[in-house]
Amino acid sequence: MKNLILIRHAKSNWDDPVSDKQRTLTVNGLRDATLVAQHIKSHLPKKYQVWSSDAHRAVGTARAFAIVFRENVEIDFSEDLYTFDALKLESIVRSIPDDYDCVIIFGHNEAITDFVNTFGSIFIDNVPTAGFVSIKFDTDSWQHISKGVTDKTVFPRDLRQ
Repeated sequence: MKNLILIRHAKSNWDDPVSDKQRTLTVNGLRDATLVAQHIKSHLPKKYQVWSSDAHRAVGTARAFAIVFRENVEIDFSEDLYTFDALKLESIVRSIPDDYDCVIIFGHNEAITDFVNTFGSIFIDNVPTAGFVSIKFDTDSWQHISKGVTDKTVFPRDLRQ
C-alpha cells in the first residue's frame, strides 16, 4: 500500500514586485496552513517523507506544516516540483523509491487538482490553497500506481470558524 498526500501551497502574496517563484505567504496563508496541519496531524502515519517545490510559497507552507508535525521533519526541496503540469507531477510520483510508503508533496495547481482527479476516487473542482488530499494506492510500487482511493480531504474553508 502506498499513500500520497498532496498539499497545495498556502495563499501567497501577489502584491510584492517579485518573480512568481519568490512570492511568499500572506498572513492568512500561514494561518490556514497551520490550521490544516493541526487538523491532519493525527491522520499521518508514523513514517513519511516530505518533498516540496522550491518556490518560496511552497517552502513556507511545508515549514509551517513541519512545525506543527514535529520540529525535526526533514524536507527535500526540489525545483522539479515547481510545476503546474499534472503529467510532470505524475512522472515525479512514479519515480518515488518503493521503500517509501508515504510521501507528502507540497506543490502547485493545476498539477495537484488534475492529479487528484486522475488518480483519486472523488472529483475535486479545485484544490484550494493549503488544501490537503490523501490518496491510497493498492500497490507496492510507485511506478505502477493506478486509480487510488481518496481517503481524506481537508480544506481551510471547512475549518475556519
